[in-house]
Amino acid sequence: MKLKEDVNPVLLQVFRSVVWVYSVITFIPWYFFSGAGGNLERARRIKASSISGHPAGPYRAVNSQEKLSAWLHPSVDSLDKIFEYAASRFPKRDCLGTREVLSEEDELQPNGKVFKKVILGNYNWLSYEETYEASKSFGSGLAALGQRPKCNIAIFCETRAEWVVAAQACFMYNFPLVTLYSTLGPTAIAHGLNETEITHIITSKDLLQSRLKAIVCDVPRLQYIILVDSKLTSCPSVPRGIMVYNMDAVKAMGSRPDSMAVDRRKPESSDIAVIMYTSGSTGIPKGVMISHGNIIAGITGMAERLPNLNETDTYIGYLPLAHVLELSAELVCISHGCRIGYSSPQTLADQSTKIKKGSKGDTSVLKPTLMAAVPEIMDRIYKNVMTKVEEMSKLQKTLFVLAYNYKMEQISKGYSTPLCDSLVFKRVRALLGGNMRVLLSGGAPLSAATQHFMNICLCCPVGQGYGLTETCGAGTISEIWDYSTGRVGAPLICSEITLKDWEEGGYYSTDKPNPRGEIVIGGPNVTMGYYKKESRNREDFYVDEHGQRWFCTGDIGEIHSDGCLKIIDRKKDLVKLQAGEYVSLGKVEAVLKNCSLIDNICAYANSDQSYVISFVVPNHKQLMVLAEQMQLKGTREEICNNAQMEKEVLRIITEAAVSAKMERFEIPKKIRLSAEPWTPETGLVTDAFKLKRKELKSHYQDDIERMYGGK
Repeated sequence: MKLKEDVNPVLLQVFRSVVWVYSVITFIPWYFFSGAGGNLERARRIKASSISGHPAGPYRAVNSQEKLSAWLHPSVDSLDKIFEYAASRFPKRDCLGTREVLSEEDELQPNGKVFKKVILGNYNWLSYEETYEASKSFGSGLAALGQRPKCNIAIFCETRAEWVVAAQACFMYNFPLVTLYSTLGPTAIAHGLNETEITHIITSKDLLQSRLKAIVCDVPRLQYIILVDSKLTSCPSVPRGIMVYNMDAVKAMGSRPDSMAVDRRKPESSDIAVIMYTSGSTGIPKGVMISHGNIIAGITGMAERLPNLNETDTYIGYLPLAHVLELSAELVCISHGCRIGYSSPQTLADQSTKIKKGSKGDTSVLKPTLMAAVPEIMDRIYKNVMTKVEEMSKLQKTLFVLAYNYKMEQISKGYSTPLCDSLVFKRVRALLGGNMRVLLSGGAPLSAATQHFMNICLCCPVGQGYGLTETCGAGTISEIWDYSTGRVGAPLICSEITLKDWEEGGYYSTDKPNPRGEIVIGGPNVTMGYYKKESRNREDFYVDEHGQRWFCTGDIGEIHSDGCLKIIDRKKDLVKLQAGEYVSLGKVEAVLKNCSLIDNICAYANSDQSYVISFVVPNHKQLMVLAEQMQLKGTREEICNNAQMEKEVLRIITEAAVSAKMERFEIPKKIRLSAEPWTPETGLVTDAFKLKRKELKSHYQDDIERMYGGK
C-alpha cells in the first residue's frame, strides 16, 4: 500500500536513478554483512504444517511437530519458581522502574477545560533481588492478615510496579489472584468480587475513592483493603468493619520474625494462579481460571518468537495488567531478566495529554527496546504522523513519500534501509524512544496500512499475535522476519490449531485455495475454564482422547500454505440481512478504519432490515478541515450533528468502501457521527479498545430507530 507520489515525472526518474546507483555500489558488501538473504529465506519458509496431513489440522510449528513445549526451564513449573530463578540469576539488575513526579499543575485549555499536567523526573529502579524481597515480605504480611492459600484475593489497580510486587507475592504464597479491569462498571466489579468470595483486595487510593468506595457495601465478605500508595496523607472513609492498610505497613508486618517463621505453602503447577475477569465485551465479565502451568506454557511460546531476548532489553509497561497480553508480556520479560519501566497512555510520549509541553514523555526517558500495543494506539500514532506529513512543505512531503515507498519495496525483499532510517525516519522513530526493536501487537486486528507504517517509520518489526484470555494470550505470533500484512503468524510452540467447519457461514477445511473454519486452539496454555460457569465450560472447552484441553474461539480463520493463520471473520459478528446476505460487521469495521477521516467505527445491522448502518467517531483534525472546506462553523458537537456533514462523511466512507472492493450490501447506507471519542471510561469499549456492541447499541438506540426509519 504505497503512498501517492505527487512528483514531477522527470524528478521522479532522477531520484530513482540516484537510488539505483547507490544500491549498485553498496549492495554486495551490505548483502553479505547484514545477512539479508537469510532474513528473506526465513520469511518465506514453511512455519507450520498439519501433523495429521488433513487440511483441518491440527497445525503445529515446524519446531514442535513431535511435542508441544510447556516449560521454559526443566522443573521450573510454577510462577514463584520462575521469579526465584530470575532473582538468583540477575540479582543486581534493574527489574521494575517508576518515574518520580516532580510537579503537577492545572493547565487551562482554549475551550475552557482544565487539564492536569505533570513534570516527571528519571526512573527509580528496584533490582530483581529487592523486588523478590518486597514480594516475599508482602506475601508474608497478607498471610498475617488472614489470607489463606488457595483462597482468592483481588487486585483492582492501575498498571504500576506495585501491581507486579503484589502479584508475585500471591504467586509465592499460593493465593489465587483475581484481576479486574479498573474501568469496569460498578455492577461488574461487585459481581467479580462476590463471585470469587473476596475478603482482601489490593487497590490504589484513587481507585478506592473513585470506583470502590461506592460498592464496598455490596461486597459483604470484604474485610481488608490494602492500598499500594506509599505516601498516604489521608484515606477515603470506608464502612465500619473494613480495615485499611497501605502496602508498606503490610510488608513491615510480613518482615517480622514471627511472620517469616510461618512456612509458606508453595503452589503446584496445576494450582490456579489467576482468575482473570474478561473485559466484558459481551455483557457481564467471566472469570477465566488460569493455572501456573498455563501461564508458563504461554510465556514459553511467546518468548520463542522474540529472538535474542535477554537482560539488556527494556520493556515499557502501560497497558492494563488485568489484560492477558500485558501480564504475559511482563512475565516473559521477568523470566529473561529484562527491566520493565512503567508508563500510562497519558504519559507515554512527549505529546501525551498529561505531559507538560517542553518536558519528556516516558518513552523518551526510558528508551525501551520492547513494547506491547493494541492496534487502537498504533492507529493513533499512524494517523497523527500522517496528518503532520500532510502539513509539510511540498519538498519535505515529496522526500518523505519517496523514502517511504522506497523502504516498502526494500523490506518486502528482506532488505533494510539504514540511510533512509537515519535521514528521514529518525524523528518518527524517536516518538517511541529511538531504540525499539520489536513491537508486539494484540487484542484486535491491525490494519495493513498501520503495520506498514510501523515497519517503515518506526524502523522495527511488528509481531502481530492472536490469542485469548482463555488460551493465556497465546495462540500465534508472526515472526519478526515476516513483513506480510493481515496475518497473525504460525502457532506458537506451546499450542496447536485445528479448523472446525462452520456450515452456516460457509467455511470448510476443504475450501480452496486455503482451508477455512472456526479456530480451535489446543495445548498446555489452554486454561482451566470459566469460574463457576460449568455450562459455558462444556460449550467452549473440551478434552481430547490424549487428555489435552482445547478451546473453541468463535473466530474464523484460514491457514496459508506456509502455515500462517489469517483471521477472516467472527461467528458473533455475522448478521444475516433481510434479503439473505451475510455481513461480517468486523470486516466492515476493519476496512473502513483505514479511512483517514475515521478514528473509530461500529457497524450495525438488523436481520429484519436490508442495509448496514454505522456509528462513526471522526478524526478531529480531518473533521475540522472538512468543515472549513464546507464553510460550516460551530463546536465539534454541532458539526457532528450537522446533516450536511453527515451526508459528506457518508460519501467519503462510501468511496473508501468501493475502493476497497467491499460488496454493495456491506457498505453502510446511513451513519451517525459521534462528537465524543469512545474510551474505556465511557463504557463503550473495553480496556483493549474492543467494541462493546451491546452498550453501543443501547447508547445509540434512538439513532438506530431513526436510521432504520422508525423516527
